[in-house]
Amino acid sequence: MSTDVTTSSRIASAFAGCRERNKAALMPYLTGGYPSLEASALLLDALVDGGADLIELGVPFSDPLADGTTVQATSQKALDNGVTLGDCIELIRSFRERGQETPVMLMGYTNPFYQYRLDRLADDARAAGIDGLLIPDLPSDESEEFQAPLTARGVDLIHFLAPTSTERRIKDVASRANGFIYCVALTGVTGARDHLSNDLPAYIARVRAATDVPLVIGFGISTAEHVAAASELADGVIVASALINHLDTLPVAEQPDGARAFLRPMAAATFRSPGEVGEGNGETRS
Repeated sequence: MSTDVTTSSRIASAFAGCRERNKAALMPYLTGGYPSLEASALLLDALVDGGADLIELGVPFSDPLADGTTVQATSQKALDNGVTLGDCIELIRSFRERGQETPVMLMGYTNPFYQYRLDRLADDARAAGIDGLLIPDLPSDESEEFQAPLTARGVDLIHFLAPTSTERRIKDVASRANGFIYCVALTGVTGARDHLSNDLPAYIARVRAATDVPLVIGFGISTAEHVAAASELADGVIVASALINHLDTLPVAEQPDGARAFLRPMAAATFRSPGEVGEGNGETRS
């Protein structure tokens, strides 16, 4: 199949489909090339089988400042395996060539993307069927250099907000957002947590008041109960460290089945209570 398609339409379609089913989108995270490139390809397919509505694929980097120890360890192992940004792009290209249509975002840091060259990155992302980029060390008010080439190729640049974001920052991100907004659930780095912050509803309500772009909650989502609670507040939920921690307990050959089994109860937890309707309308504005 051709991979040269309008990528952002997959993100919009995924959120629209979830909205019609009265559920939040489940977005699991994997690090590209961990535990190996071959295993990553099998795991991507397993995430789809397990109920992923969108997927976040991490680009290994030596200084992943937003990531906790779990994701840092996977990134270092992938680097030790010699995995590059180009390899991660090829992982998604082959995912599309296998007929998979689930939206996939690359999560990475500015330095590898700059080294790759931004116009080349935008061209290759579109050709490979990458739907968006998440760059946690790129402030929204310094993002135009990335935004312009990506938008021109139909690839979404996903912006981040945090509980500490000011009203000015929220408005700036809202004015630039397309695809969805990544709402960091806590102050700190990624990693499994025992409970979600009591301040999360008020924080998400502040962001929702500024935009109708889908909101996705990430950082610290560890259990199906967390997923259920976050699904009542936002349009999507990201599961990262908890999934990786589970996979690390299994032999590599058993990890695809383990990923399916781990995600299925979380996918079930994204369905909202009868009568409850998600706040976001899923429309994209820029």
